[in-house]
Amino acid sequence: MEYEGADPGTVRPGGRTARVRAAVLRAAGDAMAEGGFAHLDLADVARRAEVGRTTVYRRWGSVTGLVADLLTDMAEQSLPRTETGSLLDDLKANARLVQRTLTDPRQGALFKAVIAAATCDTRTAQALHRFYETRVEEWAPCVQQAVARGELPEDTDPHEVIRAVSAPLYYRFLTTDDRLDEATADRSAEAAAAAARAGVYARRT
Repeated sequence: MEYEGADPGTVRPGGRTARVRAAVLRAAGDAMAEGGFAHLDLADVARRAEVGRTTVYRRWGSVTGLVADLLTDMAEQSLPRTETGSLLDDLKANARLVQRTLTDPRQGALFKAVIAAATCDTRTAQALHRFYETRVEEWAPCVQQAVARGELPEDTDPHEVIRAVSAPLYYRFLTTDDRLDEATADRSAEAAAAAARAGVYARRT
């Protein structure tokens, strides 16, 4: 279904067109992982996806429209949160999911390309912000449940705790060649949990 006034790449296709969207987004992800945002080309994506160029141009309109939809799809396809009944174990599950994503050869390269593109393209930056906020919203209930169990102060900000888990992992991923392994992920989760228990992420008034 089309909606008047919608930006290219924001309309959600249904039925048989879903297969076209899936093929095009897969091709766009492969192209960005290989060559980065600067070399992303709609005609090349259409060729890789084996669909008509006019279809790609009409539906997404531009490479930024395509990347925005790609990030939407990535958020939708991400694994749901894990609930163990323990704050630390939940945060470790979140950290390990981030770690596995960033160390995956294709996904890691794709994230680097998208983050680089977001530094110079406003629409890509907005799409990236929405992607991260979607993931933070998905995992925030783990912290809310910990507050309800009495593990954390009542005024703890769940979103800040979840951001604190993944932030060191992204920093390490983008700025060093150091190994990003499960031990690193667990340490990030442990640090965030300890800080949360100490009230570091209490909402400020």
